[in-house]
Amino acid sequence: MSAVNPSPPWPTAITNIEPNKVAVRGYNIAELMGEISFGEMVYLILQSELPTPGVGKLMDAILVSSVDHGATPPSALAARTVASTGASLSQSVSAGILAINASHGGAIEGCAHALSKVIDRARLVGSVDEAAVEIIAQYKKDGRRIPGFGHRLHAADPRTARLFALAQEADLLEEIEPTPTYIRAARALERAFKQAGKALPINVDGAIGAILADLGFDPGVMNGFFMIARTVGLVAQVREEQTRMKPMRKIDPVNHTYDGPADRSFAR
Repeated sequence: MSAVNPSPPWPTAITNIEPNKVAVRGYNIAELMGEISFGEMVYLILQSELPTPGVGKLMDAILVSSVDHGATPPSALAARTVASTGASLSQSVSAGILAINASHGGAIEGCAHALSKVIDRARLVGSVDEAAVEIIAQYKKDGRRIPGFGHRLHAADPRTARLFALAQEADLLEEIEPTPTYIRAARALERAFKQAGKALPINVDGAIGAILADLGFDPGVMNGFFMIARTVGLVAQVREEQTRMKPMRKIDPVNHTYDGPADRSFAR
């Protein structure tokens, strides 16, 4: 009886595993360890190339900016609620990740799509500001809001200014082509909102969406940056719930107080 031919192998271009060797996008991971940052590694595995030093620094900043936003976001509440039942760390963090969707953490991808519409329209009308006004009107007509603008707490999100400053350091704001960058499109939307009498500053999600789009990332992976970063915060939230709180407590999303370290300056 002849042997059954095995099915042909399916391809993967991410990581090659051989005896005593792990190569990510062609780079020996042992050689990368201690040499590149986690943000640079995220860029490499998603884009298949190592970033420039400036872009690598920007990647790190994006991940740091989204690590945690207190105990009130849905992902933190979901993770803590599950943790309070006696669930494991992985179960509790998974619950938090499952709470990240269109209305929580999803604004990064949503903003990138809206900015694409502004850029496409600007090519036709010749003005990014005119295009921004038209796209806002279109979203309003459709009963939709443009993600990445405004914030329930921050009138001027401090993370946005820092990310755009680092983007400038990475030469991401230079205008090479007549087509506006995503960051310019975001600024145009911000101006259009203000001129319409409803100031909605770019929030951190909008800044991340614009930056990642200008770096050539597929919008379909952008919310992954939020998940990668927020997983760290969820681990902290879950461990605090497991070690400081009583099981099966009623978790009030508002009635909590901060008792961690006081404000302190950072200096390396």
